[in-house]
Amino acid sequence: MNIKWTSTTIGDFCPFIYGKGLPADKRKPGDIPVVSSAGITGTHDEFLVNKKGIVIGRKGTVGSLTYCDGPFWAIDTAFYIADEPKKRDLRYTYYLLKTLRLDSMNSDSAVPGLNRENAHSIEIKVPSLEIQNKIASYLSALDDKIAVNLRINTTLNEIVHAFFQSWFIDFDPVRAKLDGVNPYGLDDKTALLFSESFQTTSVGHIPKNWTLGKVSDVTTINRDTINPGNFPLEEFDHYSLPSFDNQRTPKRELGSEIMSNKFVISPNSVLLSKLNPHIPRTWLPEFSPYRRSICSTEFIVAIAKPKYSREYLYSLFTSSSFESLYGTLVTGTTGSHQRVSPDSFLEIKIVIPPVQLIEEFTKKIKPIFDCINCNISESQTLSSLRDTLLPKVLSGELSVENL
Repeated sequence: MNIKWTSTTIGDFCPFIYGKGLPADKRKPGDIPVVSSAGITGTHDEFLVNKKGIVIGRKGTVGSLTYCDGPFWAIDTAFYIADEPKKRDLRYTYYLLKTLRLDSMNSDSAVPGLNRENAHSIEIKVPSLEIQNKIASYLSALDDKIAVNLRINTTLNEIVHAFFQSWFIDFDPVRAKLDGVNPYGLDDKTALLFSESFQTTSVGHIPKNWTLGKVSDVTTINRDTINPGNFPLEEFDHYSLPSFDNQRTPKRELGSEIMSNKFVISPNSVLLSKLNPHIPRTWLPEFSPYRRSICSTEFIVAIAKPKYSREYLYSLFTSSSFESLYGTLVTGTTGSHQRVSPDSFLEIKIVIPPVQLIEEFTKKIKPIFDCINCNISESQTLSSLRDTLLPKVLSGELSVENL
């Protein structure tokens, strides 16, 4: 089939609209996502756009893209495109913008910024709406599988959280022993690892033989950095905030494509976002034997100390009680730029169970995390395939008839 491509510009095809400011103190409880250049930064009870759309980073994270599958509010650090299904396919538009490298169009010297006129002047070629729909459906099939993996991982994480909550927050096995019954679901060997009584401490009742401590007792912070640009032909696994928000899949990128210094991700580590902790972003990275792993300096790289596992740390850091404490450590005056100090993170008080119990917990949940990381690895491969196909399909080099 001979596909006709029409020459146009971004401004004519999908004009960018300025977002509208919405300070954190003006937001009301609701389920409408509030989207900035850094992605979703909160929720509100009203929408700016009552349809699907794409939010494009204008200030800060220049050129970042967030696909909104329903009503949303784009704040003033971003542009947005509203869905017009009779004019263009929104998914096709999203994929098209991904190929344009808008992140390289920084027009400001102090604060990164994207100039709308510059973006609007970009010349493009687009096929008919029918072909746009077809291209988007092929590429979306890859994204749909990635989304399925994410939903599976969400369920698996919920299982881990419930497990951790029962053992280390609610102390269910200890309470069962106090009631004279066998702890539910535990074999005799595991049950013996739990105390049969509580002790009174400054934070309330905790199991006997457990201790009060700080995060610094179980973890250290890796602050080593690397400039990927010094290794332009090396492929890295890049863990960034946009990647976390975009289905939690690290992006494989060449060093030449990665701007600024990044933290080196050490083995046995967990990543916690310092930025806007009211939006939890905690990551258990999967290490490839073929690529080095790096992450945004907006993350804390927390390394498990000897005797403690990263699976235990991840479960601790993603528990609701810990996330509540973590969110109180912010500095900064605006909702979009609040951060947690790594040193404050290390001072958070925690209850520390016996090492043998942590080892047993790790042994039981590690297969779950292995499954999670297997899904992440598959999603990463699919994401890489999609990104390889993108420029070829959207330029017409690869016909949709060949897909």
